[in-house]
Amino acid sequence: MSFTTRPELRGTFGAVASTHWLASASGMAVLERGGNAFDAACAAGLVLQVVEPHLNGPGGDLPAVFWSAERGEPLVLCAQGVSSAAATIERYRELGHDLVPGTGLLAACVPGSFGGWLLLLEQFGTWRLADVLEFAIGYAANGYPVVAGIPMVIGRAEPLLRDWPASAELYLPPPEPGSTFRNPQLAETWRRVLDEARGGTREQEIERARQVYYEGFVAEEIDRFSRENGGLLTGDDLAGWRATLEPPATVDYRGLTVCKTGPWGQGPAGLQILRLLEGLDVSGLGEAELVHVVTEATKLAFADRDACYGDSAKVPLERLLSREYADERRALIGEDASSELRPGVGRLPRIRAESALTGLGVGEPTRGDTVHLDVADRFGNLLSATPSGGWLQSSPTIPALGWPLGSRAQMFWLEEGLPSSLAPRKRPRTTLSPGLVLRDGEPWLAYGTPGGDQQEQWALHVLLRHVDQGLNLQEAIDAPDWHTDHLIGSFYPREVKPRSLDVESRFGDEVIEDLRRRGHDVEVLPPWSLGRVSAVSREDGQIRAGANARAMQGYAVAR
Repeated sequence: MSFTTRPELRGTFGAVASTHWLASASGMAVLERGGNAFDAACAAGLVLQVVEPHLNGPGGDLPAVFWSAERGEPLVLCAQGVSSAAATIERYRELGHDLVPGTGLLAACVPGSFGGWLLLLEQFGTWRLADVLEFAIGYAANGYPVVAGIPMVIGRAEPLLRDWPASAELYLPPPEPGSTFRNPQLAETWRRVLDEARGGTREQEIERARQVYYEGFVAEEIDRFSRENGGLLTGDDLAGWRATLEPPATVDYRGLTVCKTGPWGQGPAGLQILRLLEGLDVSGLGEAELVHVVTEATKLAFADRDACYGDSAKVPLERLLSREYADERRALIGEDASSELRPGVGRLPRIRAESALTGLGVGEPTRGDTVHLDVADRFGNLLSATPSGGWLQSSPTIPALGWPLGSRAQMFWLEEGLPSSLAPRKRPRTTLSPGLVLRDGEPWLAYGTPGGDQQEQWALHVLLRHVDQGLNLQEAIDAPDWHTDHLIGSFYPREVKPRSLDVESRFGDEVIEDLRRRGHDVEVLPPWSLGRVSAVSREDGQIRAGANARAMQGYAVAR
């Protein structure tokens, strides 16, 4: 028996896996009290906003891919907020910007996560909003133990936070790891939302809560704070937006159907990689060959991502996901590491010189951003969600609300003619990439990870090890991981690192030297440093779950 950091959990009742044990425990408590997977996901997701404020928050965004047993089909939740009606390329250039800033109010889009959780709860859940929010309010009001990542991020962003009065008051000096931290203003915000929404049916309360947030006092505070501090986001922008449901983008791989978001996220890049690997015997590759081939396929798919994905123009997704196109592109994978950015369709943005780009607290921390959760219940529902944005270091805390807006607009380009060009009321092309896999048309696996541009690499590697190499969920999660930054970074300052390859040292010297001989610019990182994948699955009448030991906070619960 091979060693794993924890067992692959198995049960028949339900499972929750996430990037924080308190969220997993909260979600499982909901299942134990009769809730379904959607009730549990909402409770866990709202807890994650409290206990991982450096990785997501109420001002952030939310994609989810899920299977509703009642509807009998896979669906995508798009709770990715749009840019402001005032957000034009001309306006940003007038303000002296060549790129959308990585922090601050000019990087804000409509905060979509709350609207997304409400839509899931209303249409697929069974609980009232007050019961779902009870866990998050409790941790915000009474406190939660601080994980080490919170003070680390606060320390790194301290000069930035000192210029934001409410952020400084809340987060400085940085709390000690393990200490109890409270955010009473956040708790009060959620209590007021509940108070103003109270009465009537479950669905009526949820709809009133949406109105209170997007048209009531929350929107009014966001509007006022934005106007007073040089932002573009308005109350009208919030009132005009709603979360939506849509069909997933899919490809078949080894008899499975892999489901991702549309090209407003980067999920289709993972589907393109699977199309490229479909014509290869992945199960027969040694470790060095596996890393090399998957990395070269990743470079090709991400070049298409950077040239073609977005919300400001039509994306030729049918061609990009076709087997004919994959056959053409697969021929470009050679024995040596490519140093080129080679999209097969469209054109790349103009890449800035690195020397021209400066800034503190820019973008998203590459190996620690975002949160993730997966839920399966006894009713046959299965969900994968990757909430993000609204990080404490992204934007000033709004004093009356207790949380900041997000900075997702930094993923737009201030260049005309691209699918990802900035335009009013458009979705930025995000990196958020939850995953759902069907087997024989039935829900089988929900999986995903934080990680910015690495999300659709780390998560896909786990899928390959599970499907092609036959490892169980925990073995696949624990296996040595890697990624490349041979792509245009999605976050300010939008860097490119040709031939880069980061690998965990556990691959060993022989594999690492083989990769270097192939021309990869290999950086060897500590043994448990890449990826935070979690997953749940349904198989042979059982529910199975695995979570990541990396970062020492992810946990799965199942019975």
